[in-house]
Amino acid sequence: MFRGHNHGFGPHGGRGRRQWGPFTVEWDVRGDGRGGRGRRRMFAGDELRLVLLKLIEEAPRHGYDLIREIEARTGGAYAPSPGVVYPTLTLLAEMGLIAEQDSDEPKKVFAITNAGQAHLTEREEAVEALMERLAAIGSMRSRSEGSPVRRAMGNLRTVLQHRLGDGEVTQDTLHAVADIIDEAARKIERL
Repeated sequence: MFRGHNHGFGPHGGRGRRQWGPFTVEWDVRGDGRGGRGRRRMFAGDELRLVLLKLIEEAPRHGYDLIREIEARTGGAYAPSPGVVYPTLTLLAEMGLIAEQDSDEPKKVFAITNAGQAHLTEREEAVEALMERLAAIGSMRSRSEGSPVRRAMGNLRTVLQHRLGDGEVTQDTLHAVADIIDEAARKIERL
């Protein structure tokens, strides 16, 4: 039976760490330290508020536009869910940092308020670091997307599935495969 609050991250909860280039993203979905599988969170709540506020400062936007913009800036590596973005927009509006703007669009378009501008100015270094994080992830993704490394990783995955997929694999074969992969990792590390 599931225990604890899952914070909207699915029934399995989880704890973990994901490296995004120089940035490490950690999560503990259940909040109980037990681990398991869960969806990764790129930003803590206050960080996402700052990112959304900065994007709204650049141009008035609606929720879906914010999701697409973050996804574009990370090269498709990350897109916050509507279940995180829309409540954050509501909170920003309640804090008086953004306000709904008159628009011809059927969706609510938000613009930054004077209080929102002051909020960003007070946290300028943190905002800059967050925007650099998005850019770094996007840059890393663009360097690796479609690259020979991605092709080679796909080849390795396919070979491993075919070779290790049959039921006649011995422990010696498994150890030999692990040694080859470990050696490749060591060589790459020394580059």
